[in-house]
Amino acid sequence: MVDWNLAVATATRLVRPGPDVSRDEARAVVAELRRHAKASEEHVRGFTRMGTEETHDTPILVVDRPGWVRANVAGFREILKPLLEKMQERRGNSPGGAVLGAVGGKVTGVELGMLLSFLASRVLGQYETFAPATRDLPAGENNGGRLLLVAPNIVHVERELDVQPHDFRLWVCLHEETHRTQFSAVPWLRDHLEGEIQSFLGETDVDPMTVLERIREAAQSLAGGRPEGEEDDGGRSFVEIVQTPAQREILGRLTAVMSLLEGHADFVMDGVGPDVVPSVSEIREKFQQRRAKGASRLDMALRKLLGLDAKLRQYRDGERFVRAVVDQVGMDGFNRVWTSPNTLPTKAEIAKPADWVARVHRKSES
Repeated sequence: MVDWNLAVATATRLVRPGPDVSRDEARAVVAELRRHAKASEEHVRGFTRMGTEETHDTPILVVDRPGWVRANVAGFREILKPLLEKMQERRGNSPGGAVLGAVGGKVTGVELGMLLSFLASRVLGQYETFAPATRDLPAGENNGGRLLLVAPNIVHVERELDVQPHDFRLWVCLHEETHRTQFSAVPWLRDHLEGEIQSFLGETDVDPMTVLERIREAAQSLAGGRPEGEEDDGGRSFVEIVQTPAQREILGRLTAVMSLLEGHADFVMDGVGPDVVPSVSEIREKFQQRRAKGASRLDMALRKLLGLDAKLRQYRDGERFVRAVVDQVGMDGFNRVWTSPNTLPTKAEIAKPADWVARVHRKSES
């Protein structure tokens, strides 16, 4: 169904080269990122009051753009395996299914490679939650994930923003280390997320004609037109438009969790920053401006198409939620969010933090 090797080859061929650095400069950047990532563990642990030194069993990998591509293809391959097996079985029982599968796998591999080549030059860091270990890309125990820092992208952005490199690299590491702490200190979080994602994929309609019909409707909507009699979709992305009602319900829960995780990371990054990153105010202001405006018209169109603009809202809405809860009940009160899936905020509660406080704290204190 997907030619994964072709996806890697396509992305590696198409991805833009990184910034111009000498070999010695590159080695220095890698060494400094590793030092900052290690130092960030203690900073984040102390501020969040989450985890212990023993909980951090996941490796920290400083990678280039092709390395990020390989890591993400491995993650996609793992998380999509049940869905692809289901689709393969359906296609295998149809006339000419084997031939269609071979051709379709090549096409999908190229398309995925093109998408990854676009993203590979934009991601600064990533906690890869569902990563299987490979010889080149180790992971934590029981496939417990790994932290990726994309060195050329970090250097590119620090130059673009004209900020102090030492401070910017540490600032990025604080954000990504928060994600590593979230998953290492909250043992049930990974399985919960994986269950939600598998439920989402399980609701996918594998009938090709139905999928094509949804794509046609999505294309009409994105082009500014829509089937007669249908109301405007409110500016939803392609990813949202092709979903079933059941998937949208699951997506609402996933959106709330991702808003929490991203907002928490931003909150921690800003909370720790003033003590250890002297120029944090300048970095934050310039980085927010960069997030808001995007790089170009094409970049903004692709962000909309892929739903990446929703991720920008997650940073903002999630950080507001975390800040409001901490202001009201303190860090220990906020940390009740990690008690179980039932204490995670809903999408509505992300927008109304007081409702989460009332639900979780009133219930626990009654």
